[in-house]
Amino acid sequence: MTSQLQVTVVGCSGSVPGPDGPASCYLVEAEGFRALLDLGNGALGALQRHCSFGDVDAVLLSHLHPDHCMDVLSLYVARTYDTSGGYPSIPIYGPEGTGAHLASAYGRAEHPGLSGCFDFRNWSAGAHHIGPLMVTVAKVAHPVPTWAMRVEHGGRALVYSADTGPSAALVDLARDAQLALFESSFEEGRDDTAPGALHLTGRQAGEHAREAGVDRLVVTHLPPWNDKAVSLAAATAAFGGPVELAASGTTYDV
Repeated sequence: MTSQLQVTVVGCSGSVPGPDGPASCYLVEAEGFRALLDLGNGALGALQRHCSFGDVDAVLLSHLHPDHCMDVLSLYVARTYDTSGGYPSIPIYGPEGTGAHLASAYGRAEHPGLSGCFDFRNWSAGAHHIGPLMVTVAKVAHPVPTWAMRVEHGGRALVYSADTGPSAALVDLARDAQLALFESSFEEGRDDTAPGALHLTGRQAGEHAREAGVDRLVVTHLPPWNDKAVSLAAATAAFGGPVELAASGTTYDV
């Protein structure tokens, strides 16, 4: 059990699971408490390399696109039907309507939906005490309601951008954090005509991290059709500090 704030990349593929790992999921640990930042397609399988599905204490969803939330349904099945059972209900934080959205996706839209297994709670802007963690959320620039997260413990902070286009709110949220997990789904030259309030390029991820004064940048949420080297080079040039690509299985001491 670690008292230090740690984050493990369970999955980091953008938009869809990739050949090297599942979609978005990050395991945050401190004082034996385990929280998942998103739980996208395929992530529950990879999660079991790091902890059992019974060890999860909370799930924090940034938004309701499938690559960030769909394996909540797998977690429901596991915690409901595992014969060793007896799992308590755990909180799931997310945008308003998360419980109804996921219950409908599971085919159980009628009351009580998935509430016997999960306690659904709506995000509101600002700080939330979740176990030993202080989690501060802010809305960022994406077509559906999306919350970036700042997770703090023991005077250390990591910030997860979720999916976003250029966002002053993300810069403010990330101010002076030790670690930034910033998405980089777009490539300059290829995605120049895409909507601005959707995703960041590597350069934009680096610029946001530099403006926020973070110590270290991890570029994540690259879809399988991206050239990872392009995103890494652009982010490195713009940030001017330590940058690396997220990879499933990597653990960071924050």
